[in-house]
Amino acid sequence: MALKRFAIELGYAADLHGEDMTKAAVRAVRDAVSRICLCGIVEICGRDQFQGVHVHADVAVPNPDGVDRDAVLACIPIGEKTLALTSGGMSVPGIEVPCFAPGVSNIVVACAALTVSIETDPAEGTDGSDKQACGCAAKAI
Repeated sequence: MALKRFAIELGYAADLHGEDMTKAAVRAVRDAVSRICLCGIVEICGRDQFQGVHVHADVAVPNPDGVDRDAVLACIPIGEKTLALTSGGMSVPGIEVPCFAPGVSNIVVACAALTVSIETDPAEGTDGSDKQACGCAAKAI
């Protein structure tokens, strides 16, 4: 099986009052998920479900070690899921709101990129070349 990229979506989010890396990362992934429609996997590729779908999340936050990986992966609703955390995003001065997080005043921003890939069957092209078959139900005219 070969993996072919089907879609890439970006998401951005922040934790305004707690400097919570997980909260910002989860919100960024949910932001990306909220804007992507994968109807082509079913309608064009002829899959009756989302079988053979892989979703990889790249997430950048100021402190990647502060992210609960399971919480981030849990907000990806379909597919085989993987996650890479990197240092990035942003931390800027905000305002302390003691009832939310005493002694914490920075805003943390997370950036996410979701790459949705589908499994395809490698097949020899009809012209004798070594082209990859798309694994889709649609046929060339």
